[in-house]
Amino acid sequence: MKTSQGALVYGDVRYSKRLAWLTKRIVETGTLVLHHVGGNRRGEIAAHRFLSSKKVNVEMILAPDVALTARTAGGRRILAVQDTTEINFAGRDRSRTGLGPSGNGASKGFFIHPVIAVDAADEAVIGPVAAHIWTRNGKPTRHRRGRAFEHKESVRWLDSARAAAEQLREAAQACPGPRSGVIVVGDRESDIYLLFARRPERVDLLVRAAQDRTLGQGGLLNDVAASWAPLGVQEVQVASKGPGDKGRVAKVVLKAGKIELLRPKGCGRKSDPKSLTLGFVEAREIDAPKNAEPLLWRLITTLPVGTREEAEEAVRFYRSRWRIEEVFRTLKRDGLNLEATQVETAGRLMNLAALGLIASCRIIQLVDARDGSRRPATDALAADRIEAAAHIGATLEGRTERQKNPWDKGTLAWLAWIVARLGGWNCYYKPPGPKTMARGWRCLCAMLDGFALARELQDMTVP
Repeated sequence: MKTSQGALVYGDVRYSKRLAWLTKRIVETGTLVLHHVGGNRRGEIAAHRFLSSKKVNVEMILAPDVALTARTAGGRRILAVQDTTEINFAGRDRSRTGLGPSGNGASKGFFIHPVIAVDAADEAVIGPVAAHIWTRNGKPTRHRRGRAFEHKESVRWLDSARAAAEQLREAAQACPGPRSGVIVVGDRESDIYLLFARRPERVDLLVRAAQDRTLGQGGLLNDVAASWAPLGVQEVQVASKGPGDKGRVAKVVLKAGKIELLRPKGCGRKSDPKSLTLGFVEAREIDAPKNAEPLLWRLITTLPVGTREEAEEAVRFYRSRWRIEEVFRTLKRDGLNLEATQVETAGRLMNLAALGLIASCRIIQLVDARDGSRRPATDALAADRIEAAAHIGATLEGRTERQKNPWDKGTLAWLAWIVARLGGWNCYYKPPGPKTMARGWRCLCAMLDGFALARELQDMTVP
């Protein structure tokens, strides 16, 4: 037996089968609560045993989906978006073991730092590339400034960029000439000089600036664009910040040019360059709504930004960072609700988080597919259940064209329409989101289980 991605996990058929089963059940049930995931007592025990096995770890769980992501990404230009989220068990941490303090320094928790591949052309989530999941030891960090970069938590940004370069090397080589097929995108926390100084080959970087650095040409970073001529005005879709926020369109004035970053004092090794010449883009919003904070992005990048088109592309690429925020929301309270799990030990929690990360990416893929996707429905559903899903989908269609499934049978878009309808979407108003898709999955899989049971009973009664 192989996993859905066609590779055995560490060559062990049992673990491959159990991993594929667990991932499928988490997506289907829309939860990480194991007595729901298992379906019955036997399934719950099997899930606990898998998570507790010494042979199981985060890397092993992610490996099949990372391989699938790499294959799917080949030949495309990819945004490798990285970020960190915190899992905080405040009020529910008394029985948790092996966990250190969360970000508030008080309640127990751990951290997840994934890299998610996003198609640069249409912003579609392709899948996970890597993930670093860890907990702190509880001891305060001393002499942080004097510690080597390799011994700091922040080294995860460079390690993740290297992982993206390794896993997506075929995509990185897809673009001819000096352009890379992989652009690693990070928020302000990744504004680290050594990330640029030591970046992997054939990978570009795009980071939102956090530090008002001193420049080699004189002056400070935040002021450098003041004297530059505007390249034009660009409309930027500002992503929703969560339920109740519809997002908005911001008009920004674009400025771009080259800067020389100086290596900070005491930073890195003598072999690290003393300065770096990089691209800089400033996107400053004009005519912002009264109650909205004006958008201001200062982006540092290894990408070329000499023309308006190149600067606009950099802004569009950075905007795609919102996809990883959607994955986090789906993993947490707006979807699978990892923080509500009853699993108590650190190792099992981190394994469960890896499974949840995979499932969250798949749910987001369904959300993406609602507007059309050529990918097959078997990416999310077993082939022997497609016909049953078709029968269910037919009962959900109405009389008007708008109430009919517009997509070809057997495509992921076709399946996403069925799931959305079961999740409560009425074909009108706003498109279905992750919560609707998660509800729809639970409903669809319950109905499919009923179909399978009815067929078994029918076979038993046939003479």
